[in-house]
Amino acid sequence: MKWKGIILAGGTGTRLHPLTYSISKQILPIYDKPMIYYPLSVLMLAGIRDILIVTTPHDLNSFQKLLGDGTSFGVNIEYKEQVNPDGLPQAFIIAEDFIGEDNVCMILGDNVFYGEGFKDLLGQASLVGDGATIFGYKVNHPEHYGVIEFDDSNKVMSIEEKPHEPKSNIAITGLYFFDHHAAEYSKQLKPSSRGEIEITDLIKTYIEKDQLFVQNFGRGFTWLDTGTHDNLMEAAQFVQIMERRQGIKIACLEEIAFKNDWIDKDSLEKSAKRMMNSEYGKYLESLI
Repeated sequence: MKWKGIILAGGTGTRLHPLTYSISKQILPIYDKPMIYYPLSVLMLAGIRDILIVTTPHDLNSFQKLLGDGTSFGVNIEYKEQVNPDGLPQAFIIAEDFIGEDNVCMILGDNVFYGEGFKDLLGQASLVGDGATIFGYKVNHPEHYGVIEFDDSNKVMSIEEKPHEPKSNIAITGLYFFDHHAAEYSKQLKPSSRGEIEITDLIKTYIEKDQLFVQNFGRGFTWLDTGTHDNLMEAAQFVQIMERRQGIKIACLEEIAFKNDWIDKDSLEKSAKRMMNSEYGKYLESLI
């Protein structure tokens, strides 16, 4: 089966004002690279090469200037506009022609994932042909998230969006694998009291069909939402510490592409020379 990827990079980033008055939140830096590199790296680690970025009309040109058509990273990147942010499932409706009859993985543009064995987890999710796979993460304040309720056999019973009395402390992360029915089911959703169609309602559709699978991230795995000033700083500090101590680069797109044999040595060297005055460019040079 073939998988395609969507990065949802719309919205106005109001929680980050005034930082986002003139620039998309997903282009802001997380330590040494733009935020959107992190979700893009997740799709690449999942082996996905056909990728759609859904963003605002105002920000589309900025993403095109930053990422182009994806050639430097060995992927194919397309773009579509989301004029009004009317809920996460709207991305599937906007991307209906792009998705076609293929399965699709959507990731939120402000989420950072990092941990041992992540690539294997992504590979397992991509093996599910029919249905949906979501990823759970244990949190301290589940009332701020979409929350998963399990029965005694660990089967999903319900999904609630920001409940006043959470039935578990397992939150839904911003990473979703759906079969090719995602756009069709999204069109059938009705707006919530917030005036948006909710991703939790789309997930409930798969629960009702007994086609929802959940993978829980374990201890030691990191999931960060970078939607506030403090969250943005925390994510930057996390990446800085990991990269300095381990001598690696998190979400280095050229490295992932090179290890996947999506780009050759000449292409990697060209990218390294283009950024030779930065630590990022020097890291790429060390890979050659």
